[in-house]
Amino acid sequence: MTHRIVGHEEWLEARKAFMAKEKEFTRLRDELARERRELPWEKVEKDYVFEAPEGRVTLADLFGGKGQLLVYHFMFGPDYEEGCPSCSFWADNFIGIVPHLAARDTALVLVSRAPLVRCEPYRKRMGWDLRWVSSAGSDFNYDYGVSKRPDEKVLHYNYGTIERKFDEHPGISAFIMEDGAIFHTYSAYARGLDTLNGAYQLLDLTAKGRHEEGLSFPMAWVRRHDKY
Repeated sequence: MTHRIVGHEEWLEARKAFMAKEKEFTRLRDELARERRELPWEKVEKDYVFEAPEGRVTLADLFGGKGQLLVYHFMFGPDYEEGCPSCSFWADNFIGIVPHLAARDTALVLVSRAPLVRCEPYRKRMGWDLRWVSSAGSDFNYDYGVSKRPDEKVLHYNYGTIERKFDEHPGISAFIMEDGAIFHTYSAYARGLDTLNGAYQLLDLTAKGRHEEGLSFPMAWVRRHDKY
């Protein structure tokens, strides 16, 4: 064992000192959330249509009567046999939260370019009760920066800060509906998705943390939950 070991009083002193930093981080996070809510909105001008279990639906339909909509851009391309293991890890963290979001006037939907005939069996295999629709045939994934267009050599991901050659990428987008109009209020990608993953937040509390050092890439350890 190489980590520093101390008695209770010294441990308590160190913990209280660190708590001061945690409180400052919490205050900064609250301020960041406030500023995020004050970002300008952009009106959604396109009439996006999605494939849902009940048939073709619009973006407005995805609100399900709520005033706000969160879309998780799930990596599942038209030629994929299974959903992305990393996105599956994220989706596992959404189980059980839909009623709580609904209580705050917010719907949550997974959107992928894969057809429903592939999404639905995978959703059932994973045991998710999440709503999932296909954006195949629309520009939705392209317009919201998570899928590479057929004529693009690279995707300028995360607002152009990262160049990616893969066709599909994860993200989350927020929308609000007011007086029948839909507005895009926020989108996040890459490390911006970290806070959506409760498992990562719990691991960050442990001595080993995420324990991803030395891996070929940070999430190399992640498996679909029925493959561990």
